[in-house]
Amino acid sequence: MRLLALILATLPVGHSVQGRTLRPIVLGTDTATHRVLVVGCIHGTETAGLTIVRRLVAAGAPPDTEIVVLPALNADGCAHGQRYNVHHVDLNRSFPTGWKHSRISGPRPGSEPETRYAMKLIEAVRPDVTIWFHQPESVVRAWGPSVPTARRFAQLAHYPYRSIVWPVGSATRWQNRHFPGTAAFVVELPPGPATHVDRWVHAIRTIAEEGVRG
Repeated sequence: MRLLALILATLPVGHSVQGRTLRPIVLGTDTATHRVLVVGCIHGTETAGLTIVRRLVAAGAPPDTEIVVLPALNADGCAHGQRYNVHHVDLNRSFPTGWKHSRISGPRPGSEPETRYAMKLIEAVRPDVTIWFHQPESVVRAWGPSVPTARRFAQLAHYPYRSIVWPVGSATRWQNRHFPGTAAFVVELPPGPATHVDRWVHAIRTIAEEGVRG
């Protein structure tokens, strides 16, 4: 318990626009060979990933791995049942890499507290792999150096895979640019409630054991 408390103390805690706490859950050990970050929800109307991360927390991390879980980055959007945060910003268009001004990108790169928190968390965790759950396109998607790891994840989950260029200002684009040698990709779940939850948990835990694919 003391080790877990020390791990948690080193990771940042953030807050949404409306003050909801953004706090990671740490599974495993900080002496791990591989670290994985899992974000259950970034768009408040795409909440099936929350069921998966709850099951993941219950299952825990495999030996010699660390899995950091952030259930929801867009806590306000989840609370209000809306895709964007309360500033009407799409958090997955507000990261600095490739940012372009639009009606949903925010007034400037990294303008939203939730976006800035995600960046701080990734910088603190330095995950080998980051997995972002979305809906409803029913595909694992990645680009660039993250493709091999994303393909492996799709294989483990028995799920379709597609190589798709990252959207401007997206979380995955930012991590791939700023942390070479890591992988960050998106899992688009089907519409509706989560299904095959144990399969997703198995895929995450196996990727935590295997790390980044070259």
